[in-house]
Amino acid sequence: MRLPEGLRLPPYGSATLADVLPGAATALGVPVRRGGLPADPLDLSPAVAGARRVAVLLVDGLGAELVAAHPRQAPVLNALGSPAGTLSAPCPSTTPVSLVSLGTGLPPGSHGVLGFVTEVPGEGRTLNHVHWRDDPDPLQWQAQPTVFEQATAAGVSCTVVAPHAFAGSGLTRAAYRGADYASAFSPGDLVAGVHAALRTGERSLVYGYTAELDLTGHVRGVDSPHWRAQLGIVDRLVEQLVEGLPEDAVLLVTADHGMVDVPDSTRLDIGAEPALSDGVRLLAGEPRARYVHAEPGAVDDVLAAWRAVLGDRAWVVSRAEAVDSGVFGEVQDQLADRIGDVVALARGSWAFTDVQQDPFGSMLAAYHGSLTRAELAIPLLAARGRALG
Repeated sequence: MRLPEGLRLPPYGSATLADVLPGAATALGVPVRRGGLPADPLDLSPAVAGARRVAVLLVDGLGAELVAAHPRQAPVLNALGSPAGTLSAPCPSTTPVSLVSLGTGLPPGSHGVLGFVTEVPGEGRTLNHVHWRDDPDPLQWQAQPTVFEQATAAGVSCTVVAPHAFAGSGLTRAAYRGADYASAFSPGDLVAGVHAALRTGERSLVYGYTAELDLTGHVRGVDSPHWRAQLGIVDRLVEQLVEGLPEDAVLLVTADHGMVDVPDSTRLDIGAEPALSDGVRLLAGEPRARYVHAEPGAVDDVLAAWRAVLGDRAWVVSRAEAVDSGVFGEVQDQLADRIGDVVALARGSWAFTDVQQDPFGSMLAAYHGSLTRAELAIPLLAARGRALG
């Protein structure tokens, strides 16, 4: 099935976020296994040549188009070279899906974290992956080995430097297990933590994560002075990371998704459209990537109603059509029920909010989750330690 104009298919196994850590680990001598996908399709070995230490910094919400559009606020980022060009986020283009894709090196259909909020099949409840702790068990919900587990087994020292609040969370264990977790309490603490972790062991793989740019974008919008000021802080953070790189280290900078400002004119409140609730058992996903679970026997009617109401504002398809399209990569049979009976991916700047059930989430200025270029295109930038040239 072809996607409608304006939406893109993530090129799994060739140029997505899931290809970054496998390539970095391969360059460090780790025999990475990815379920049939190539170990290093980005050909990162030349960029990492000679390095014994690699740091990957993921800046939440740092879309490639946003970086290119702000050379004054982000001079360091715009001056860094790219070893593999622009990459793609997975589908949906949202943080939990992206982080687990990064950590496992696999598409969403293989690792099973298939949305910001998804149904727990058979239990009639949803799982918010950001608020996830122990239920369901992270090792069962996401059973694939991580790149960190494989690298640790190969003798590489692996560390995750990320906010203290996420230590031990379900998402952390799903995405990063196999690595030591070093809590960061501020941007400066993140920089120092990454530098310290890079100096451990004979070979080291370090992952750093910063979330404030994404939060600022959601609350203020990406076309705001607040977001641009926060981008400047990110640029300074990257500058400090580069300045303090060990001589035999490489820094890779990437992101989990971009972001789209959503004006009032392109918002549709699901609760204000009765036809969108008829036959619906459970609503999951997020405003630009909705999963609709229907009452028994009502799938066809729900699909028809959502197509009729949303029209060309979204790509509305059945679960089977979404799976067959390849937007999630190859979907394992036991994971398919986590996807809605109906999938609605926003086009343009549309968002499908739920004011009654999620008043705060419906008030945000910007969103992501769908398959527009602004949401999917993410950078891959590199800096090398002085001894590596």
